[in-house]
Amino acid sequence: MSPWTSLITALTLLLYLVITINVGRARAKYKVPPPQMTGDVDFERVLRVQQNTLEQMVFFLPALWLFSLYINPLWGAVIGAIWLVGRVAYAWGYYQAAEKRAIGFGISALSGIVLLLGSLVGIILSLVQS
Repeated sequence: MSPWTSLITALTLLLYLVITINVGRARAKYKVPPPQMTGDVDFERVLRVQQNTLEQMVFFLPALWLFSLYINPLWGAVIGAIWLVGRVAYAWGYYQAAEKRAIGFGISALSGIVLLLGSLVGIILSLVQS
């Protein structure tokens, strides 16, 4: 098991925890009680960051681990760190205005795709060589 991949995984979970806490804070600030999912547009953007990040984590984490296993754990961690930077930029931008989320989304989406494609190449090469 790679400590680098493990570190990126733990940092991803920490980021998600912070984003989740931000939803709770936004609920209080904009007076949107649970289980209500709509209300002030500013609250909805904060909630959308959490929801989209969760959706992306389902794709990102397996791709990160497969890439690290079949290609290289250090490179997997580097690309994973880029994904994290993209998620932070996405959240920061989206908290301000929906139009400001694109750069962060693009960074995280591209790095996730690189992890997935690299994983597929590594898996196929492993199958061919065995």
